[in-house]
Amino acid sequence: QAKDVFALMLKTGKTAETVIAEEHMAQVADTGAIEAIVRDILAEHPQAVEDYMNGKSNALGWLMGQVMKKSKGRANPSIATELLKRELGKC
Repeated sequence: QAKDVFALMLKTGKTAETVIAEEHMAQVADTGAIEAIVRDILAEHPQAVEDYMNGKSNALGWLMGQVMKKSKGRANPSIATELLKRELGKC
């Protein structure tokens, strides 16, 4: 996203803050919103959940990638990881 922001700054002459606000690129730190995405991902990918529960640690990274993809890269990674691990612990 930084590359996109910089390119738009050069193109438009606007500040980084303005570009981020206008293009809706701000990071999402709302735990409720991220938690909803995490639950959706876990429901959509039961095989990956099963793989994680069977000790395949790379499944966590793959699921995290799906969370970031669904949030269009806007989810705060540390919050998303924490919520993902918590939800997986409930399985």
